[in-house]
Amino acid sequence: MNKKLISSEVISESGVAFGTSGARGLVTQFTPDVCAAFTVAFIAGMQRNFSFNQVAIAIDNRPSSHAMAMACAAALQQLDIEVVYYGVVPTPALAYVAQEDVIPCIMVTGSHIPFDRNGLKFYRPDGEISKADEQVILTEQVDFSVLAELPELTVSNRAAEEYITRYTSLFTTPWLTGKRIGIYEHSSAGRDLYYRIFEKLGAEVISLERTDHFVPIDTEAVSEEDTQKAINWSKEFNLDALFSTDGDGDRPLVSDENGNWLRGDILGLLSAEALKIEALAVPVSCNTAIELSNKFTHVQRTKIGSPYVISEFTNLAKKFNSVAGFEANGGFLLGSDVQLNGQPLKALPTRDAVLPAIMLLAAAGEGVISTLVNALPKRFTHSDRIQNFATEKSQAIIAQGKNDPANLLTQLGFENVAIKSVDQTDGLRMTLEDQRIIHLRPSGNAPELRCYAEADSYSVANDCVVKALKNIQKIQ
Repeated sequence: MNKKLISSEVISESGVAFGTSGARGLVTQFTPDVCAAFTVAFIAGMQRNFSFNQVAIAIDNRPSSHAMAMACAAALQQLDIEVVYYGVVPTPALAYVAQEDVIPCIMVTGSHIPFDRNGLKFYRPDGEISKADEQVILTEQVDFSVLAELPELTVSNRAAEEYITRYTSLFTTPWLTGKRIGIYEHSSAGRDLYYRIFEKLGAEVISLERTDHFVPIDTEAVSEEDTQKAINWSKEFNLDALFSTDGDGDRPLVSDENGNWLRGDILGLLSAEALKIEALAVPVSCNTAIELSNKFTHVQRTKIGSPYVISEFTNLAKKFNSVAGFEANGGFLLGSDVQLNGQPLKALPTRDAVLPAIMLLAAAGEGVISTLVNALPKRFTHSDRIQNFATEKSQAIIAQGKNDPANLLTQLGFENVAIKSVDQTDGLRMTLEDQRIIHLRPSGNAPELRCYAEADSYSVANDCVVKALKNIQKIQ
């Protein structure tokens, strides 16, 4: 007889924890039994509110993801639940097809974090799980058997095809004809889909730098190397835009015609305007150009993380016809059904990389992307992080700053400037009298401390981040 385990005990001993988006941890912590514990606990919570006999699973291109998917599938088989396996596809593609089928799904991905880590994202039949759902998963006491063997998984192409059709069906003409789009493929989960979408819309697609190894691209902290690559590619191939994503394809990285990567919140602002969105939910870290642009009836600020953005959609939908959200990392969340070119586009309340890219290109039309960006209020943001920075130390510094923000500001190297306001929605966000903004926040996914800055020029915002992160390491 197989030994029985209890889900909550296995999870609590694993070291795996929920961050801003999914359960994250070291690959070594995601043993088959840990994956199984998360799976059976998730299903137990879902079965209280939904009726289903299938669960969908997909993965990113991390070396560890396939084995984790097999472990999740083995746990589902113990529950007599059929597994629908979609292989390597973007997270929003999995979420979309599962939503259409009204079944839960599990995405095996660590998104942008290094390949020695991984994660699990869980979706209810009606969308992303909430923070309350996360607590249910952590505390459920479900018995399950130690996994004796892992099943082989047969890939269905349906999620990939449905995702492509979701966007190509919105247009009756190849309106991107004459445009040259570069796709920085690296190890993105959607790299085999994106060229098909843009080619179907009429663009000439140039595939760039596909890799056999996993590349942990963070769309919020783009490396200098990737910044220069984009500029060089745009010149070499005479591109109208570059498109890329993070590892699981839910956060976009889009450049203008000169190879300048757009910040995710600027991309989201322009895309939401093109979709004629009335009300937005965006994290507190997003650029204040959103409000200053006066393009939206209402803007609601939230904590950082898609669950917080999504939780606002219900309230906004009571007052407004069209609702959406986006994050500083570029992930765009469509909170309501909308019409585009007379065609219906169903809500997809999870981060998506393709929709904002398409809407940006549609907004540019025969013109260029930089014209749209240059017309916005001149507020510039920059962010970076200190990696391998203990979460406990980050939290202590934030607590110190909440108690005495002026003193922390001085320790960060900002002297002779007064604080106009302090926002503690998520971390510590200090607006200075000269309109510079300094925002410190521990990462929810890894032992990292992030710093966001906003100013009237990019160089000033960049200098603020460099100064703050340099000095913060000196704080005891």
